[in-house]
Amino acid sequence: MRDRNYLFNSVDWFSVDQHQRKELAKEIDSINGDRLLNSSVEDLCDYFEKKYKIEVPVLRPDNIVADQRETKIDVSGDPRRYFSNPGQPFYVNGTTVEISVPFEGNSEAFKIRPTSYTMNFPKAEIKNNNLVIKIEGTDLSADQVRNEVNRTISDIEGYLVTLRSNAQGLNTQIRSLAHAAIEQRRGKLLKDRNLLGDLGFKIKAREGEARTYTAPEVRRKLTPSLPAASTTPYKPEPTLANADYEHILSVIQSMVHVMERSPSAFTSMDEESIRSHFLVQLNGHYEGQATGETFNYQGKTDILIRSEGKNIFIAECKFWSGPKKLIETIDQLLGYSSWRDTKVAVIVFNRNKDFSKVLESIQEATKAHSNFKRQMTSTSETMFRYVFAHRDDPNRELLLTVMAFDVPT
Repeated sequence: MRDRNYLFNSVDWFSVDQHQRKELAKEIDSINGDRLLNSSVEDLCDYFEKKYKIEVPVLRPDNIVADQRETKIDVSGDPRRYFSNPGQPFYVNGTTVEISVPFEGNSEAFKIRPTSYTMNFPKAEIKNNNLVIKIEGTDLSADQVRNEVNRTISDIEGYLVTLRSNAQGLNTQIRSLAHAAIEQRRGKLLKDRNLLGDLGFKIKAREGEARTYTAPEVRRKLTPSLPAASTTPYKPEPTLANADYEHILSVIQSMVHVMERSPSAFTSMDEESIRSHFLVQLNGHYEGQATGETFNYQGKTDILIRSEGKNIFIAECKFWSGPKKLIETIDQLLGYSSWRDTKVAVIVFNRNKDFSKVLESIQEATKAHSNFKRQMTSTSETMFRYVFAHRDDPNRELLLTVMAFDVPT
C-alpha cells in the first residue's frame, strides 16, 4: 500500500529515530573547527534541538472548512449495476466533498509509521497546513459525510498519539546528545592544538588561613540556522575557575550573615563602607588581590580581583533603588567587562523596602535586559544566576550572579 495519500505509511519510526541521531552527529562533526570553538555551546544546542526534534502535528478540528463540487465517478465496479461492456469504465455524475482540517506542526511527520499501527491507514492529502479528506459518491448525505469525516479524524488522532509518544523519547535526548558531541569535538580540537590543559587561573589561597566567614561548600518553526560565529583561529582566554567563583560568592554571602548577626555595626554604613568590609574578607583569602574602585577596561568597578596581573572577577555593589537602576548597573558592568571577564556579579543591598517585591523585580528586570540569554538554577531564594551575552560578541557568554541582601536599618 504505497498510495501517497495514505498517511503514516512511508517510513517506520525506528528508521527516523536512527536517522536523526546520525545526522545530528554528522552535522556537528562537519562544522568548521574555529566556528565551533567560537560559538556558545548552549546556542549550538538550541539550534540542534530545534532542527532535529520531531514536531508531531496537532489537528485543529474546530477550524474545519468544507467544500463540494460535481464530479464524474466510475461505477463500473458497482455490483448493483448492469453494464453492457463489463470491465470498461462507466462514469456517472457524482459529488466530491473536501474537508480541510488545519494542523500545526511538521507535515513530514504524517509520513512516519509509529510503533503501533493497523493496516487500515487513514487517507488524506496534505496541502500546505491542512489535511484534505475527500469523500465521493453518487448520492451522498450529510450524515454519511459527517460520519466518514469523524471516523477518519479519529483514526488520524490515534496515530498521532502513538507517534507523539515515540517522538518524546528522542526529543528529550537531542539536547544532551548534541551537548555531549559538541564537547567531545571541542576537546579533540583543543587537544590537537595542545591547548586542552587547564585554561582557568587558579587563585592561590593563603596557606592555613581560617575561613571564618566561609559558607558550606556548594556541590559543584522557522528552519533553524547555526548561531553566527567567527571562523577566525580560536584562541582560548583564561577564565576564573568555577570553584573559585563559587568561593568568592560564598565569602560575600557569609559576610552578610555577619551583618545580620551584628546589625548595629552596619546601620549607618554607605555602599563604600560596606564594600570595604567585603574587601577585607576577600583579601584575607586571596593575598591582598581584591581592590575597590579599580579601573577595568572602560570604567570603574566596585570589587575587582586580579590574579597574576589579570582581572578574573568583577562586581558592582548597589543599594536597591528600582529596576531601572539595576538595568543601568548591569549595563555598567557589561561596559567595562573585558574579553576575558566571564564571571561577574551584582550585589544588591535593600533598605526600608518590601524585600519579597524587590526579589521579584530583580528577576523581571534582569531577564528583560537585551543581553540576557537564559537563567540558570539558583542556589538560594536571594541569589540568581544568569547567562548574558558579551556586549561586543553574542557568542562570548558572561556568567552573572545577582545577590540580594536585606541590610539593617
